[in-house]
Amino acid sequence: MNASDKHALLIKGLLELEEDTVLTVAKELLEAGDDPFEIIGAAQQALRLVGQRYEQGEYYISSMMMAGEIFREVMEIVGPELEQRTTGKETGHIVLGTVEGDIHDIGKNIVATLLRSHGFTVTDLGVDVPASQFVEEALRIKAEIIALSGLLTLSYDPMKATIQAIRKLDDPLIAKTPVIIGGGAVNAMVCTFVGADYWATDAMVGVRLCEQIMGEKARNHD
Repeated sequence: MNASDKHALLIKGLLELEEDTVLTVAKELLEAGDDPFEIIGAAQQALRLVGQRYEQGEYYISSMMMAGEIFREVMEIVGPELEQRTTGKETGHIVLGTVEGDIHDIGKNIVATLLRSHGFTVTDLGVDVPASQFVEEALRIKAEIIALSGLLTLSYDPMKATIQAIRKLDDPLIAKTPVIIGGGAVNAMVCTFVGADYWATDAMVGVRLCEQIMGEKARNHD
């Protein structure tokens, strides 16, 4: 069975909540030298399919939670390999958190892991984070990027309030800090509504955006 077949098996296993199958395949792929980002990508794809089944009424919330737990275990398996791939030089400092009123952390945790593996320093504020905490931390560490996560549509207003609080700061540097929003329900319209600069529904796309932002900052300093 080649890597592509094993990726498909991992996706099928996670979709059907077969924990042992998923973890066995993830370990086999890693031992065979498969790219850990590819393993995460396959697991993410499965998680999105689980979410679709939940929205269609085919899965209960307990299935969503089980899928999330299996995903966490996959992340634990590939985590050490990701850490070994860290670039060694700091790419930039990011403040990250799930906005007030939302306690979902799977997507946020994926992003934090991937950002760190790409050399970013991440200050993870956790979940249900009020606007004031984002502001305080951004000022304290002189954040270069602020990342807001939210799975629910109810997170739109807290995202907007947080970004407004950032833009009103007396510190002009932090007030202009690029803000990226992420979550399964965000899109270009939501990005405009909340006043963010960038948006992403995929963790690796979010990482690439952060690299792009830092690259633009570096060029502007030259």
